[in-house]
Amino acid sequence: MSQRLNAFGQPIGPDLPDWTPRPRPPRAPMEGRFCRIVPLDAEAHAAGLFATYSAAPDQRNWTYLPDEMPESEAVFRVRLEARAASEDPLFHTILDPASGAPLGIASYLRIDPGNGVIEVGHLHFGPQLQRAPAATEAMALMMARAFDELGYRRYEWKCDSLNAPSRAAALRLGFTFEGIFRKATVVKGRSRDTAWFSITDAEWPRVRAGLKAWLDPANFDADGRQRRGLAALRAEPG
Repeated sequence: MSQRLNAFGQPIGPDLPDWTPRPRPPRAPMEGRFCRIVPLDAEAHAAGLFATYSAAPDQRNWTYLPDEMPESEAVFRVRLEARAASEDPLFHTILDPASGAPLGIASYLRIDPGNGVIEVGHLHFGPQLQRAPAATEAMALMMARAFDELGYRRYEWKCDSLNAPSRAAALRLGFTFEGIFRKATVVKGRSRDTAWFSITDAEWPRVRAGLKAWLDPANFDADGRQRRGLAALRAEPG
C-alpha cells in the first residue's frame, strides 16, 4: 500500500485506489461446528433466552449491560421485538446446533460501510455459552463475515473499562487495545469510561489462522479440554 503525499510533500496516508463502500451485513445464518448464529427472532428465541439468562446463579452478567434482567418473559419478549427490528445494532441469537436452544446474543453495530468499519457488541452469553468453545467460534464466525465475506477494513470491540472479563476476552481473541475514552457515556446513571480494541484487515489473517487452529477438533482431548491456548497458536509463524 503506497504512501500518498500532497503537493507539499507531506504524507497524507496510504492510497486506496480501488476502495468502494462495503455491503451491510445480511440477515443470514452463520454455521459452525459448536454453534449456529441466526438473526434475532423474538417469537422464536424469547423463551429460550429468558430461560438461559434465568439459569445464571446471579445477575452479575447484567452489571455492564445497558439494561437489567427483565422481570418476566413477556417483558423480555417486548424488548427483543424492538431489537429484532433494528438494523443497527443488528442483533443475532447464538444457538446450540444440535438442539436449537438459544445460548446468547451478539450484534453488529456502528456499521459504517463507507469507511469499512464495524463493531461487535451487545454480547450477552448464557451460562452454557460462557467459556465454551461455542463462544469462541461465534466470535470467529462474526469476524469472518465482516472481513472475508464483506471486506471490512476494521473490526471493533468496546466495553466498560471496568469490565475485566470483556477486556481479557478481547485480547484473547486477538484484538489490539487502543486506549480509554474517558467519561464516554452515562449508563444506568453512572459515568462510564470505554476501552477500545480493534482488529484490522491486515491483522486478520494471523487472527483467523489462530482461531482455525484452536477450533480444530485435534486441539481438544477426549474430555473437551483444549490442548493449546489461542494466544500460543496465534503466535506461531504463519
